[in-house]
Amino acid sequence: MPLITAPVITPPDPGPPPGGTPVPLPEIGYATAQYTDPSGTVWPLTDIDSGWFTLAEGVSGLGAVKYDLTSDPHPRGGARLRHAQPQPRTIVWPLFVQGKDHMEFVQRWRALATAFTRTLRPGPDGVRVPGVLEIARPDGSRRQIEVFYEDGFEGEAKQGWGRDADSAVISLWCEDPYWADPVPQVVHREAGTLANFLNPYPTVSSSQVLGNTTVTNPGDTTVWPTWQITGPASLITFTHARKKANGQTVTESFILNPSAPDVGHGNLLTGEQVTIRTDPPSVRFQNGDNWVGGLNWPTASLWGLVPGENAVTFALSGSGSGSAVDLVYQPRYETA
Repeated sequence: MPLITAPVITPPDPGPPPGGTPVPLPEIGYATAQYTDPSGTVWPLTDIDSGWFTLAEGVSGLGAVKYDLTSDPHPRGGARLRHAQPQPRTIVWPLFVQGKDHMEFVQRWRALATAFTRTLRPGPDGVRVPGVLEIARPDGSRRQIEVFYEDGFEGEAKQGWGRDADSAVISLWCEDPYWADPVPQVVHREAGTLANFLNPYPTVSSSQVLGNTTVTNPGDTTVWPTWQITGPASLITFTHARKKANGQTVTESFILNPSAPDVGHGNLLTGEQVTIRTDPPSVRFQNGDNWVGGLNWPTASLWGLVPGENAVTFALSGSGSGSAVDLVYQPRYETA
């Protein structure tokens, strides 16, 4: 069976977001910034013409991730590092808000306060949705981080402030301390058109490797990808091999069986799709049905892509024309 293979696909970058003129931000240099609230509204943070702007000298928390270190005493003195645990990040972001009169100032102040505090309100499904802080460089490259409002939207207790201008020093709490590239990387593998070799019997493979691929993670830390599988397929196996510092190769894999008792669907038919997320673990059929029971627990390892090169294999049993796999990931970085 012929294969249609492709390298990593990077969708076109739409360019820098609106945010005003780049300003010097501590720890990262010149950049523009914007905030997207849970409703999807975008708020420029470095555009003085918007009626509010960032007080850059007070910004902090954009640098490298903080870690808690766990160590073991060494019998010859000192200690040996056993584990480094990345900690949640807190970003401090001072904003100056103004208006041509008191009511315009109050309207802007209230709207911004709502945009940030909305991250703490559960949605219809009971889940709190974070906002997104985005930093853009003059060359158009961008990095994002999800944030929750913590405190700071109180204003300055200074005489005369609060009439037509005031400032707020906002603290934003980040569950995941790493910054992500908003432009996803995509690796696509697809089976080609079948050909007849013993007419009238078509060339059908019971097991088809759609890709032995080296996937490069340009980020600073492990990234947890999303997989989308398009049928036909009867068994899906994804394998990852990586070398440890001592030179040993570690192999991780997981298998999805659409015919498993906890799923009971049978083979994935032509055009049917299932999505596997690795963090948090989730397996969903195209109609939303939960297929997590179709994984080969307890040996399944929903592996991530480590920084650098990763040897990855996509294998679909019962594949045919139209069978495809898409691996999607967003590199993650220490700093903005």
